[in-house]
Amino acid sequence: MSKSRLRLIVAAVFTGLIFLTAGVLTAADAPDEISIENKGYKSDKKGPVKFSHKKHAADYKVKCADCHHVYKDGKNVWKEGDPVQKCSECHSPEEKKGNADKLQLSFHKNCQGCHKELKDKEAPYKKCNDCHQGK
Repeated sequence: MSKSRLRLIVAAVFTGLIFLTAGVLTAADAPDEISIENKGYKSDKKGPVKFSHKKHAADYKVKCADCHHVYKDGKNVWKEGDPVQKCSECHSPEEKKGNADKLQLSFHKNCQGCHKELKDKEAPYKKCNDCHQGK
């Protein structure tokens, strides 16, 4: 094997390891479980939702950009490794602001919309208490 071919292989392996390490470290930063609290809503009838980030990402293969987003010119420009903002930074719990729906509606659209697509795979979307913990 020539030296230039060996260098190319070593460079490719090294580059792959860098990307693999970055992906593992980014995924490791994400919490296993998130509690979606209903802070700031005018009324909270159903209580918070416990959300298994780990299951959705690892087991169900939900892409990060399916939930995380930063829109510019109508396109989601958020990519894995970018900072994650709290949803309430753009989605107000009290009012629609520009193209950003109210917080509760945006959660329902995102969560229920995805679950409806997967209704044959035990993704609850009709019974509130399947996700909401109650008060």
